[in-house]
Amino acid sequence: SYSCWPTPKPQQGGSMRAASSTFSTAQGNTRSLTHCVRLGIEPASSWGFPGNTNADSVVHYRLQPPFEARFLRFLPLTWNPKGRIGMRIEVYGCAYRSEMVNFDGKSSLLYTFHEKSMNPDQDFISLKFKTRENNGVLLHREGQNGKHITLELVKGKLILFLNSGDANQPSPDTLTLGSLLDDQHWHSVLIELLNTDVNFTVDTHTHHFQAKGGSSYLDLDYEISFGGIPGHRKSVVFPRKNFHGCFENLYYNGVDIIDLSKKHKPQILLMGNVSFSCSHPQTVPVTFLSPRSYLALPGTSGEDKVSVMFQFRTWNRAGLLLTSQFQDRSGALILVLNDGKLKLNLSQPGHPARDITAGARLNDGQWHSVSLTAKGSHLSVMVDGEAASMAHSLRGPIESGDTYYLGGCPDNSSGPGCANPLGGFQGCLRLISIGDKAVDPISVQQGALGSFRDLQIDTCGLTDRCLPSYCEHGGECSQSWDTFSCDCAHTGYTGATCHSSLYEQSCEAHRHRGNSSGLYYIDSDGSGPLGVSLVYCNMTDTTWTSVQHNGSHWVRVKSWNGESPRPMVFKYTASMDQLQAIIDHADHCRQQLTFHCKRSRPSTSHDGTPVSWWVGRTNETHTYWGGSLPDAQKCTCGLEGNCIDSQYYCNCDADRNEWTSDTVILSRKEHLPVTQVVMRDTGRPHSEVAYTLGPLLCSGDNSFWNSASFNTETSYLHFPTFRGELSADVSFFFKTTASSGVFVENLGITDFIRLELRAPAEVTFSFDVGNGPCEVTVPSPTPFNDNRWHHVKAERNIKEASLQVDQLPRQTQPAPADGHARLQLNSQLFVGGTAGRQRGFLGCMRSLQLNGLALDLEERATMTPGVEPGCPGHCSSYGHLCRNGGRCREKHRGITCDCTFSAYDGPFCENEISAYFGTGSSVIYNFQEHYNHTFDKNSSSFAVLSHEDLTLTRETVTLSFRTTATPSLLLYVSSFHEEYLSVILAPNGNLQIRYKLDRHQEPDVLNFGLKNLADGSSVHHCPADGRLFLHPRLSPLTVCPASLPAEPPGADPDTLRAGVSGFTGCLSAVRFGPAAPLKAALLPVHFYPCTVCSSFKCLWISQTSFFSVILPFSTVGRSGPTDEGEPLVNVDRSDSAVIGGVIAVVIFILLCITAIAIRVYQQRWLYQKNESNIPQTGDNAETALKSELNMQSTVNESQKEYFF
Repeated sequence: SYSCWPTPKPQQGGSMRAASSTFSTAQGNTRSLTHCVRLGIEPASSWGFPGNTNADSVVHYRLQPPFEARFLRFLPLTWNPKGRIGMRIEVYGCAYRSEMVNFDGKSSLLYTFHEKSMNPDQDFISLKFKTRENNGVLLHREGQNGKHITLELVKGKLILFLNSGDANQPSPDTLTLGSLLDDQHWHSVLIELLNTDVNFTVDTHTHHFQAKGGSSYLDLDYEISFGGIPGHRKSVVFPRKNFHGCFENLYYNGVDIIDLSKKHKPQILLMGNVSFSCSHPQTVPVTFLSPRSYLALPGTSGEDKVSVMFQFRTWNRAGLLLTSQFQDRSGALILVLNDGKLKLNLSQPGHPARDITAGARLNDGQWHSVSLTAKGSHLSVMVDGEAASMAHSLRGPIESGDTYYLGGCPDNSSGPGCANPLGGFQGCLRLISIGDKAVDPISVQQGALGSFRDLQIDTCGLTDRCLPSYCEHGGECSQSWDTFSCDCAHTGYTGATCHSSLYEQSCEAHRHRGNSSGLYYIDSDGSGPLGVSLVYCNMTDTTWTSVQHNGSHWVRVKSWNGESPRPMVFKYTASMDQLQAIIDHADHCRQQLTFHCKRSRPSTSHDGTPVSWWVGRTNETHTYWGGSLPDAQKCTCGLEGNCIDSQYYCNCDADRNEWTSDTVILSRKEHLPVTQVVMRDTGRPHSEVAYTLGPLLCSGDNSFWNSASFNTETSYLHFPTFRGELSADVSFFFKTTASSGVFVENLGITDFIRLELRAPAEVTFSFDVGNGPCEVTVPSPTPFNDNRWHHVKAERNIKEASLQVDQLPRQTQPAPADGHARLQLNSQLFVGGTAGRQRGFLGCMRSLQLNGLALDLEERATMTPGVEPGCPGHCSSYGHLCRNGGRCREKHRGITCDCTFSAYDGPFCENEISAYFGTGSSVIYNFQEHYNHTFDKNSSSFAVLSHEDLTLTRETVTLSFRTTATPSLLLYVSSFHEEYLSVILAPNGNLQIRYKLDRHQEPDVLNFGLKNLADGSSVHHCPADGRLFLHPRLSPLTVCPASLPAEPPGADPDTLRAGVSGFTGCLSAVRFGPAAPLKAALLPVHFYPCTVCSSFKCLWISQTSFFSVILPFSTVGRSGPTDEGEPLVNVDRSDSAVIGGVIAVVIFILLCITAIAIRVYQQRWLYQKNESNIPQTGDNAETALKSELNMQSTVNESQKEYFF
């Protein structure tokens, strides 16, 4: 026998009583290899539990919670593959005791109890109910100020309303469980109120909840009502309907409420018609299982009216509900569900078809009634008791046909509506009437009435696939008969179940996608539960993540009337869990706290008691400041010994009657961020403090670069078992030169999951959840084993499996309908190899994450033979981020872009360096001076770089410009041998390139007469209107953008005329070979042989932040080719380096002085400006604070401390 279930033996008398099953044991057949490995129980078909592992042992399994049934059927799920299916089973339980009460929709029951019978710490309510109504109150209990708990059936779902009575929370908390509970089956309910904790259970689903604000739901009146809310207790603001149905075994704190009601105890008050039996008439529903299902029912042929009534429920938006042809083909009616609305199509010969639409959102899974009546010349359609519209007139009388088809049509039927593109109806029908006669589905099942196909009779097989909802991260679940879908809009997640995040995990990841500084959403735990947070990513040489809070303004603290000041509580734009994830992933974090104090000590009072402190994310109090050790109660000046008063460890502890300031950096990751700052030493006369807290700043991402190198095929890393039963995602980067290898593998008894490089151009994701092995493969037109980083993202959920590699098309494999859904693994997780030490991966892996949890590859690699932590060689993958001639430099974790030989600047050499040239302005770049400083004059290298041998055989020239003036000289390059190249705008605005490689010949001219390039478009910066690439053979010594410093020998007349006019406008990204003259002039980080002449304003604009720097240069003369204000071009070349160096040093000193002055001014101005944000306590005090700060600013500036 190929069965795992025993045939039930009837008890004496030929009947079986219901029993409560609590315990079962299973054993195989000891005479053979027959045993079941896994079993399922019906009617609790969702229950599955382990069976036997051999044919001898006994397995015990306790059923939690127990269930009641007359018959049990055990279904085999898996069994011994070497034997057959077989087992012995014993089930233990006890006779089932049932107490019932019936409510008719207008009645209720009120139970009043004594205070002494109450347990002040807990409340337990348990019951069972069944009903065919989808709305009704099951229980209600009230307290003072509107506090109450209410259990209500709303549209077939149970909702527990919890109102704390708090005026700040006008709407109650709601817990929702169950669906389609109006199915006339018994459903169990358990409510546990444990002070502030609530456990709500419906059938086998439990919802845990904790009351907000510590409010207890036990502080209520000493009475509770069941079945409805008594009229004098209806203090709720929205109407509620009484319950219509039956309760069974109703208990409140162990008290049998139904038994007390039967005995007419004084604690019980019955209102309305309450009976103690459950005798509701049973309706017989019919389930239409497929689009091919139909139910054919006879009509009264020739009757002068058509009358059809029924109720239906479905999840499908469309389907054929009813079709019938009138007598003698005098017309037909077709009733369909289309887009959730009911649509009736009526056709009569010689008249156009008519459509009537009724209802909306009828595919919500609820029962909806339909009534269709046509008689004489009138037609009416009603949905849920509401008429679709006024009565419609028929064009002539109609007579009923002999057959009505519900749900669909037979095969090859040519009847009206059978070719409907919407397909057949899938759902349930009940209470069907044809011609005012009720239809008995049992007679149809027995063949005594009509005909049918693919129906289930006496059951509604509608399943709520959104309970529980498998849509993650707040995705909205919608469903049809056989599947569900998730709407992930506005969640920040994507995928079939909204599992995968749309955003990068950190600013570091954004940086290595080539993104510049700005506001970004990041998701630190990927597909985990934390959600996304908005941060500012500052892309410098080091990537910084900035998280803002609500206290960036100055906070003034001063006691008034002897009251202690309230602490400032800082709320961040990210939650504490999100902040902890950001901090944990970062390499370093810091937060700056700046405060001004007068007679206010931040550390301790005279007796050593702390008077000021701050609180971190763990709610621990910290009394240290700056870089000092925890609990040391010292500022950094105390550790370094440079406080203004050597007797104290903080500047403000000097307790002077003048304003003193401290600026400290808090950098211990485990304590950040700062959530509160408390300054208590402000109660004395003239004591006062004002402080501001900067944003949380974190740099780096230790998980993004966490990597390991696998050097042998037999080596691997192992981690705990991967837990991803319903949703699992794996992501990582890899690079290799091998042709194949396994990245990740985890095994179960039969289930498994594996990711591997199966071929040089093929990555495969394979798994088995009990439906047989499944594979998803991503092929590539180019090999993956090119020793470059490639990103892999694999995901598996109950809807589908997907795999994406780099930017290649995402490949998916749908999951089988109603198949196994849970991935059950029990082995260790193997990374870089397999349990059998075969087909191991050779290469590097990094940033391995499983369901958003990063694995520390480097830590495991340090203790594993054949595996090394870290992986060099990132420029091959990320070098393309260095643009405009920038060079990629390797770092231990990541790359950096060297912009030395680029005309651009910034982290990726993308920031355009541009300048506005006024009349007579110029920049001269001297190559000879450059090489004088590059090589030692006594070396052989310098001897080679003589005037004759400094020959550049191939150079690239680039520049961008914008101007309205013609003629103009954009660029002039000359040599010692009267060779030159000039780029000019002719008087007509055309671009000309003029070059002469031989002093004895005329210059060659290239004309670009495409358009007038001196169009003068108004912009905020200088973009590239013209871009030029040349490859001349010159011996350049001097590059002069914008004008000629003096009349050069050998220059042609057009170049000289353009040089006299010079250039007025914008130039940017000027580059000649390795030289970038504008960058050398504007960013003098290193010594460059540049001379800046005449009035000249520089503008350096970042493409993202629009941060500008204005550097003024002195006007030394009027415009002209040989004026005294022009560069000293006739001075001996040996002196030019000295002159240039002196100029550079002077400019640098002036810039430093200017920057310091601006900083001092900004500090004063910012503080005065932010005083408007400090809480106002009086005009006199505010004026005094401003005055004192201004008077002492010069002294206090030297007293400030900066900790880095």
